[in-house]
Amino acid sequence: MTEFPAAPPVVEPSHEWGRLDPRMIVVRPLNELMGLLIPLFILMFAGNGDTWRLVAGGATIGALVLYGLFSWVSTKYRITETQVELHKGLLHRQRLAIPRDRIRTVDLTAKLGHRLFGLSAVRVGTGEQSRTATDGVILDAVTAQEADRLRQVFLRRTTAAEPTVGEDDSTPISHLDKRWYRYAPLSMSGLLTIGIAAGFGMNLARELNLEFSEAGLVRSVVRWVIDTSPLAVIPAVVGLVLLVSVLLSLLAYLLQNHDFQLTRNTDGTVRVRRGLLTTRSVSVEEQRLRGVSLHEPLLLRAGRGARLTAVTTGLGRASGSSLLLPPAPRDEAHRVAERVLLADPTSADLTRHPARARTRRLVRAVGPNLVAAGALALLAGFAGWPHWLWILAVCLVPVSVLLGLDRYRNLGHALTERHLVSRSGSLDRETVALQRTGIIGWKIGRTFFQRRAGLLSVTAITAAGKGGYTVVDVGESDGLKLADAAIPDLLRPFLHSS
Repeated sequence: MTEFPAAPPVVEPSHEWGRLDPRMIVVRPLNELMGLLIPLFILMFAGNGDTWRLVAGGATIGALVLYGLFSWVSTKYRITETQVELHKGLLHRQRLAIPRDRIRTVDLTAKLGHRLFGLSAVRVGTGEQSRTATDGVILDAVTAQEADRLRQVFLRRTTAAEPTVGEDDSTPISHLDKRWYRYAPLSMSGLLTIGIAAGFGMNLARELNLEFSEAGLVRSVVRWVIDTSPLAVIPAVVGLVLLVSVLLSLLAYLLQNHDFQLTRNTDGTVRVRRGLLTTRSVSVEEQRLRGVSLHEPLLLRAGRGARLTAVTTGLGRASGSSLLLPPAPRDEAHRVAERVLLADPTSADLTRHPARARTRRLVRAVGPNLVAAGALALLAGFAGWPHWLWILAVCLVPVSVLLGLDRYRNLGHALTERHLVSRSGSLDRETVALQRTGIIGWKIGRTFFQRRAGLLSVTAITAAGKGGYTVVDVGESDGLKLADAAIPDLLRPFLHSS
């Protein structure tokens, strides 16, 4: 049996290069295979059992195993007193280095393959915005104990070799309540999953020339749909879709947010831990936390729910990396925001925007419907298109009016002692509380129609989160005064000129 060299004690500064855990040779292909199980099964066993399918499936599995081996062989790293270095790649070599004093976040992710072998992936985040989830220094994989020790060393800026894993140095802020599962169906994740699965299945069946129409069950369903009145078919289909959507939403909520915990640690970080099959632990330096964003999609808002994300530097764009609270009661979201920011900006009274902004919201909501209705009416008259299309577009005008009014009702802004607060949106209402000290500049924008209406949009530029957060359609003088009050003297020339 081949003996692999053991990984070095990663928490101690060392000028010697070391390798990741050798079990990575098995774990990485295993994680990749889990995402390809269904396509590989269909490729190898569906249809007429052609030999080329078995060969292609076996070749794919073999390529993934070689990928894991080459990844382990070509990857090495070291941690010195000043930086973290990573060299990786076989054909395309990459050399990455991050100064330790630039580390802002540490993301520990353990997929199912990692968990089977007691491993974890460590992603080190800096203040730079990552383009993809794989940018930056990622140590995949190290033991779970070393991963937690790395997290503490990186964020405490220490080089202590003594293990500190297991010390209870955290203060709870929030944890999962089973009653929160009722908000899962309101997130629309189930419907989205149905759409993705249906599209994937149809494309895969077309590519593999699978004939599902000959199956007895499918043929019976198609015959029932054709022979039954639409008054019975439509409610049955809608009910089935809603039932499957609810079940998928609950399943997704369980997989993503199982054992959710939000804590404040004595090392000056806020830590989020969650997940069932794939577990994640994201630690964010509090001094780099620039604010929070309160999201209230339409259905979730109707159920008096919300979710909370962090506005901070150093987080990648991996799904859910900035999550502070999953869909939960709105009051809990406000409470968590207050505990995290040590202030209560998300509950501040907002200043309403001018009535001219309401007109713009209505025009932007209703205008496209009217244009579409007119175009469809012309096509119906001259090209023989169905008349019900333009009638449907006209019937949607009242809905557009309500949407425009709701968009205006949700517009607002406020300036507290420490935060700039802005709110906008209807289908996904977002309230952003941005720390005033995190604002590094302003962008003042006015379209032709905004100038005629005496409005403008003020964007606070920041190195965190999206990079900029906008107060939409505020009065000209009010917008400039707001920016000047948030950061005095920066816009003084514009105020004098106005």
